[in-house]
Amino acid sequence: MSATLLASIARTTAPQTVLRRFLALDAVVTAGNGLAYAAFSAPLGRLLGVGQAALFELGLFLTAFGAGVGWLASRRRPPVLPVKFVIEANYAWAALSLVSLAVWFEPTTAGAVWIPAQALTVAGFALLQQLALRTGGASGAQ
Repeated sequence: MSATLLASIARTTAPQTVLRRFLALDAVVTAGNGLAYAAFSAPLGRLLGVGQAALFELGLFLTAFGAGVGWLASRRRPPVLPVKFVIEANYAWAALSLVSLAVWFEPTTAGAVWIPAQALTVAGFALLQQLALRTGGASGAQ
C-alpha cells in the first residue's frame, strides 16, 4: 500500500472520517481475502503450503470479520469498544500469522512471503486505526 494512497485516505478535517476510512479499507481487504481463501482454498492452499481445510475455515472467518468491520465503518461515529476490539484482533492476527510460520504451517516459498506480508498489512491497519481512534475518531458510546 503506497504512502500516497494512505495520505489520500487520511486527508480530512474530521477524525471520525479518517477512522471510518481505515476501517472500510480494512473491511474490503479482509473480506476480499476471506472470500478468496474460501472460494479457492484448494489452489491457494497448494500455492501457499497451507491446508485446504484450514484455508477454507480461515476464509469463512475473515469474510465474517470483514463484514463486521465494514458495519463499524458504516457508522457515523463508530463506537469505541468495538473499534478497540478490531484493533486488538488485528494485532493478534498479525502475531499469530508470524507464529504460524514456525509452529503450524510448512509454507511454500510463496507462503513464506505471503504470510508475513499479510501480517504486516494487518498490523498496519491496526496501527492506523489506533492512531485515528486516539485523535477522536469514535464515539464514547460503548
